[in-house]
Amino acid sequence: MSRRFDVAIAGAGMAGASLAAELAGHASVLILEAESQPGYHSTGRSAAFWSETYGGPLIQPLTSASGTFLAAPPADFAGAPLLSPRGALHVAETGGEAALDALAAEFAGSNIVLEPLDRKALATILPGLKPGWTRGLAEPSCADIDVAGLHAAYLKCARARGAELVTDASLRSAARSNGGWTIETGAGRFDADILVNAAGAWADDVARRAGVRSLGIQPYRRTIVQARIEPPAPAGLPLVIDAEGRFYFKPEAAGRLWLSPHDETASDPCDCAPEEIDVALAIDGLERIVDWRVAAVERRWAGLRSFAPDRLPVYGFAEPAFFWCAGQGGFGIQTAPAAAKLAAALLLGHSPGIDPAHYSPARFAN
Repeated sequence: MSRRFDVAIAGAGMAGASLAAELAGHASVLILEAESQPGYHSTGRSAAFWSETYGGPLIQPLTSASGTFLAAPPADFAGAPLLSPRGALHVAETGGEAALDALAAEFAGSNIVLEPLDRKALATILPGLKPGWTRGLAEPSCADIDVAGLHAAYLKCARARGAELVTDASLRSAARSNGGWTIETGAGRFDADILVNAAGAWADDVARRAGVRSLGIQPYRRTIVQARIEPPAPAGLPLVIDAEGRFYFKPEAAGRLWLSPHDETASDPCDCAPEEIDVALAIDGLERIVDWRVAAVERRWAGLRSFAPDRLPVYGFAEPAFFWCAGQGGFGIQTAPAAAKLAAALLLGHSPGIDPAHYSPARFAN
């Protein structure tokens, strides 16, 4: 007879690992990972930044609450801060100022600092700025995240608290049995009282295999290119984001940038790869705003960002023993600490510190 767990989590990416760390010690936890290593897909392909404006006002409480933990994690969790200063610069081309104004209006009255910049200030930050770029908003709180360090720390913490991780354990089926679940995986059969769906791009597929109504979690491909730039990008360059959503870029190593065309191409769940057209669009986005030259494309990759129909994450029970922890889009890394605490509170019957109503699967009941 297989051992029965209080909670089985499908997925050991950032969502599953962080939730397991929060639950372990309060419940027996099993993490089932389809791949041979955790974090192979979206977690391992993140653009690795923390921005309080990213995702909009309903994501911001999760991001801001997570920032406190990421900036000063407990000593037994991580040996150093998991955020490092970067800053962000939201920019608008002539004719696109409305997008910049909309961003400022979204966060008016909040604690998020957005500093207006004119053409002269922009050109100081971005030497070689092309004509037509006359306004910007600086977001000084934006930071880089040590994604690998955060993910590894959550897995280590989960194991230290008694959680068990099984890899090569893709979920084939799950059936209600004796008030819980009998779960068939590539690594064998497991029993659990509660099944948590933290399967990222595969979240709807996991729901269907468990006989639970899917929610329309749609994966979208996002491309990132590492390029060597001439002249080398200036020291201290912030994350630069086009307010109209056509590109963003950030420095990586000396003289190198990570470029993205901000693409969102609907995809089936898969081990996705970049398309040449998206690599070209990433380069075009950089060349649209500055006169820097891409001397060489050194790396290119793509990951899947999965969204619910309303672009908000889903945390909560769809039925008494099936819990959603999915639809985190591109903000799943930066919100992980607060989201994991929220989801764990809901699972354990505790009062969450953040109102969970916006993220409940009940919003898709009709």
